[in-house]
Amino acid sequence: MSKKQPEPTRPPRQRAFLVAVEIKGQPGILSMEDSLEELALLADTAGLEVVGQTYQRIDHIHAGTFIGSGKVLEVVALVEETLADVVIFDNELAPTHQRELEEKLGTKVLLLDRTALILDIFAQHAQTREGALQVELAQYEYRLPRLTRAWTHLARQAGGGGGRTGSVGGVGLRGPGETQLEVDRREINKKISRLKNELEKVRAHRERYRAQRKRSQIPIVALVGYTNAGKSTLLNRLSHSDVYVANQLFATLDPTTRRVNLPGGHLALLTDTVGFIQKLPTQLVAAFRATLEEISEADLLIHVVDITHPNALAQWESVQQTLKDIKADHIPVVTVFNKMDQLQDAAYGEETVQSLPNSALISARTGAGMSDLTALIEKVLFEQFQPVIVKLPYQQGQLISLFHEFGQVERFEQDRSGVIIHGNLPGRLLAQFQTFAYDPSKPDVDVEPGGLVDPEEMI
Repeated sequence: MSKKQPEPTRPPRQRAFLVAVEIKGQPGILSMEDSLEELALLADTAGLEVVGQTYQRIDHIHAGTFIGSGKVLEVVALVEETLADVVIFDNELAPTHQRELEEKLGTKVLLLDRTALILDIFAQHAQTREGALQVELAQYEYRLPRLTRAWTHLARQAGGGGGRTGSVGGVGLRGPGETQLEVDRREINKKISRLKNELEKVRAHRERYRAQRKRSQIPIVALVGYTNAGKSTLLNRLSHSDVYVANQLFATLDPTTRRVNLPGGHLALLTDTVGFIQKLPTQLVAAFRATLEEISEADLLIHVVDITHPNALAQWESVQQTLKDIKADHIPVVTVFNKMDQLQDAAYGEETVQSLPNSALISARTGAGMSDLTALIEKVLFEQFQPVIVKLPYQQGQLISLFHEFGQVERFEQDRSGVIIHGNLPGRLLAQFQTFAYDPSKPDVDVEPGGLVDPEEMI
C-alpha cells in the first residue's frame, strides 16, 4: 500500500503594513477608517497578509515624506515590530515622497501606494491580450516618473564600500547612473508608444464592432458598479451563461458581452465591464479607454449596488463620479440593488427602491426579483420616451431615419444646415442623439453635449 503523498506547502504570504492619511479640506468618498478597510481587502486580493495599520490626520502634505517626521519614525518602528515586508499607503505618493520614505524604511521593505497595488491586482487578473496590454501601459506610465528613485536605489547598492556617494575602483557612479537612467527612460517611452499604437488598433476594432451592433438595432446594455457588487453574477443570471465569478475585488477585468431575451420578445446585448473603486488610478482610466468606451457608447446602464454593504451610498456616489469623469452620465440608468437574500431588514430594501426611480431589488445569486428587473429594462429601453429637441445635419440621414422609425416626431423643420426635430425618443436611443441636442432659444448655437433639451424647460 503506497503512502499518501503530502500536499505541497504554500509559500508564506508577504506581510503588509497599511498607512492612511486624511488631509484637512480633502475628504474622500469613504471615511479614512472605511478606506483603510478597503485597502486591506485590496491587499488580500493581491495575495498579501495584513499585519498592522495606522493613520494620521494632517493639515497639509509634508514636503519630504508626505506624513510628519514623527509619524515616519512610528511607522518604521511598527514595521520592525510586525516584521512587515511591504508598506502600503492608501494615498498616491509622488516620486519624491516615495524616494524619501524608501530611504527611511530601508532597502529590505517594499513601499507601495494604492495605485501601485491596484495595478498589481490588475496585472494578476488580466486574461486577454487586450487586458494585458492595457495593464502594461498603465504600469509603464506609473513607473516612468519614478525611475529616478529606482536608479538612485541601485546606485547606493552598487556603491559597496564607497558609501552613499557610490564608487567602484575610485570611479563615481553618478555619471553612468544618469546615462543608464536616460537609456531606461527612452526604452520605456518606446514601449509606451508601442502599447498605445496597439491599443489604438484595439479601439478601432471595438468601434467597428460597435457600429456593426448599432446597425443591427439591438440595444446595448452595460453593467457598471463598484467592484464586487455582483455584476458578473447578474450577467450569468440574465444570459444563462457561465462568466467567471469570485468573491473578491476585480475578479474580472475584460468586458464580456452576452445576448439577453427580454419579456416582450426583444433582444439586448448585455456587457459586463471592469468594476469601479474610489481613487481609481488615472493611469488605469486612460489605459482602459477602449473598454470604458463600451460604457459611454451604451444605450442603457445597469448600475449594480451591493445593498448589504455598509458603504453602499458612498460606493454609489463613487460610480456616479466615475461615469461623469468618462462622460457617460447622460445615459439612462437602471439601478439594481443586489444581494437582497443577505439583507436583514427587508423593509429597508423596499424603501430604498421606492426612493429612486427606475430601480429594482434583486438577488443575482438566487434569481429573486429578476422578472421585475427584466420588465424594467424593457420599459426603459423600448417603452419609456423622453421629450427632446435635436438638430441633425443632412449628412446624418441614418439618425433622421432612426428618429422617424423608433421615435415620436411632433414637429419637423428644415434649414440650410439640417433638420430640427421636436419629439420623443425611447431611452435606448438618447445617447446616439446626445451630440445634436438643440436649444430653439439660441438658433445659431447648438447645445453643448451634456444634456438633451427638455421642451418643457423651454416654456
